[in-house]
Amino acid sequence: MEQVAAAATVDAHGLVTAWSEGARTLTGYPAEEVVGRPVTDLLAEDVPSEALVARIGRVVLRHRDEGTVAVCVCACPLLGPDGSRTGYAITTVRPREGPEAALGARAFEQASMAMSVFDTQQRYLRLNAAACRMMGVPEQALLGRAFPETVENAEPSHGLHRHLRQVADTGRPVRYESFMTAPALNREHAWSIEIWPVRDDRGQVEAVALAAFDSSEQYGARQRLALLNEAATSIGTTLDVVRTAEELVELLVPGFADFVSVDLLEWVLGAEELPTVADGDVVLRRVAHGSAREGTPEAAVHLGETDIYPALSPPARALRSGRAVLAQAGEPDFVDWVAERNAKGPAGRPYRTGAHSVIALPLRARGTTLGVVVGVRIRHPEDFGGDDSALGEELASRAAVCIDNARRFARERSTALALQRSLLPRGLPGQVAVDVAHRYLPSGSPAGIGGDWFDVIPLSSSRVALVVGDVVGHGIPSSATMGRLCTAVRTLADVDLPPDELLTHLDDLVSHLASDDLDDEAAELGATCLYSVYDPVSRKLTLAAAGHPPPAILFPDGTASLVPLTAGPPLGVGGLPFEAMELTLPEGAVVALYTDGLIEERDRDLDHATGELCRALGTPTDSLDALCDVVLKAVMPEEPSDDVALLLARTRALDTDRVATWDVPPDPASVSVARQQTTDQLDAWGLEEAAFVTELVVSELVTNAIRYGEPPIQLRLIRDHSLICEVSDGSSTSPHLRRAHAFDEGGRGLLLVAQLTQRWGSRQAGRGKTIWAEQVLPPA
Repeated sequence: MEQVAAAATVDAHGLVTAWSEGARTLTGYPAEEVVGRPVTDLLAEDVPSEALVARIGRVVLRHRDEGTVAVCVCACPLLGPDGSRTGYAITTVRPREGPEAALGARAFEQASMAMSVFDTQQRYLRLNAAACRMMGVPEQALLGRAFPETVENAEPSHGLHRHLRQVADTGRPVRYESFMTAPALNREHAWSIEIWPVRDDRGQVEAVALAAFDSSEQYGARQRLALLNEAATSIGTTLDVVRTAEELVELLVPGFADFVSVDLLEWVLGAEELPTVADGDVVLRRVAHGSAREGTPEAAVHLGETDIYPALSPPARALRSGRAVLAQAGEPDFVDWVAERNAKGPAGRPYRTGAHSVIALPLRARGTTLGVVVGVRIRHPEDFGGDDSALGEELASRAAVCIDNARRFARERSTALALQRSLLPRGLPGQVAVDVAHRYLPSGSPAGIGGDWFDVIPLSSSRVALVVGDVVGHGIPSSATMGRLCTAVRTLADVDLPPDELLTHLDDLVSHLASDDLDDEAAELGATCLYSVYDPVSRKLTLAAAGHPPPAILFPDGTASLVPLTAGPPLGVGGLPFEAMELTLPEGAVVALYTDGLIEERDRDLDHATGELCRALGTPTDSLDALCDVVLKAVMPEEPSDDVALLLARTRALDTDRVATWDVPPDPASVSVARQQTTDQLDAWGLEEAAFVTELVVSELVTNAIRYGEPPIQLRLIRDHSLICEVSDGSSTSPHLRRAHAFDEGGRGLLLVAQLTQRWGSRQAGRGKTIWAEQVLPPA
């Protein structure tokens, strides 16, 4: 049946002054029988007082055929020209009748979601059973009342009221989500709310309908999914164990728990791996905790301290079982745990008041237990449940993998650093050629320790080799390769090869290492190296590079510049030559050797970096050590992604009175002259005690040069920390020791030299060779 609309007007005295055709149809009374009569004559029952106050509600009218009609009416005041109230306009809509109307009413009343109908002034017209349960009062207590009067004074309620007005004013439906409580609910719920206009036959908005679906379960699922998604990006941003634990705490507080702590087993933070968990009490170290309260007053253990968890406590049980353990207020385990926390940290007792639920989550990664996460709810209204256990275990599992990765990285980094430091020179040997200072800064990059290295190698005749290199890659393989190259360079340096020849042999070695190892990392093996030799007698610096940055020179006048060195290919390329160059340096010049980590960085101009290096070298300082610090501070990137090695060497020069040189004619008679010249020079130096041995060495070396070598022949004595005797000739044939038989007339000379001196050897020159021998000088 069609809906029937009725209207009437009543004056200030309650008399009917107008009666519509719809009112006649609804009640059976024509206008002439009603107009002028009191409106109360048409009521079959008294109107509820709340409906009279609100001027809206359900009433029962008399029908002319002696029946009754239940209708919902709304009274609007009529105002005169002076603004005074002259009466009321009363409108009503009779509900549909018949089976369809009854079915629709039952569907409205029995709907599982809360449904309400408001007039355009946001006053209740109708509520279903779900809405009444949510509000905690029967429908009659709300009819005619304005919405703001029935809810708490909070922003979510204000927002819902604004949306009701918006729909009434605009006639456009609204759909949105809100998180709010209701009078009959003890906590906030998530609601999916839809509000739409109800129009009359003319299309005018005469009411507003609202349906609210409790979506707390779906909201919680979305929140858990969002937390897992956030965990993927916020946990494990660094390879640091403690920072990873802090990130887990920051993620869980305050949304998941009001207080969260992370405790790890001792071995996780140490060098020894003891992954077993004892059956009794468990000792853990606190690495991170956080609270919804500033200062984390609930904590009973300070950061960095150890704590003993009883065997039956939730954390100890979680460690042993490998699963989440829940405890709620009133349970014996929970009571004992809170009492134990209060005894250990009595200052935090007031802040633990109200704690009602605790969850302990084991940190397990790759089958190994690392520690435990404990969460406590104090202000959070809900206890931890099954969904929280599943979520907590997933978050703890992800965090555990990140912590284990950080632990493994720290262990590998520590191993690589220990290996590298054991291979780098600790105490540089004493010599007169140069004063040295050095710095080595390992990278903090997640890629691990690099293969940067340097060395200072004493050579014959008071010379010194200055070496710096960089192995491609990071981690233990690079450190191991660096150790091989260090050993190879020292071995080749002991042969006294020129820099370019030494790099050629080193290049062959790297190529062989790469070809002999089938590992993918080894296949990419490569390195750069700069090898230089400084002679304090001639003040010459001879150097060659294999793909390495050129050194910088600081001259005594304070100016600095890069050496115009032609760098050859990196080591391991093979088949390409290396080019050596020679510089004559003034005494007191500083040679700066470094690895590319000092000057190279992404988005950094290389020329600008090398310019900064030269400017930093010119800074006046008290020592080479201080200059090292100045250079690193001025040039090194703020966050270097590679290792940095820096070696500074200030050159010295041997005074001419500490070097004696004679040309020796290729005549056996010259041997005695050489002996006499040696004796005279030793007397001048005050080294008479060394004369006997030195005469024998000079006699043997000069004799061999005359007999087996080629002119020109030269004898040179150098007084350094040791006494050095050198004999040079034009032959490239190297001498060697041999075993002389009983009746041989010769063959014992070099054996005698080897027995009488500290060490001896030979080195090749551009033309010819030099045989040298060193003796230990007696204490001054």
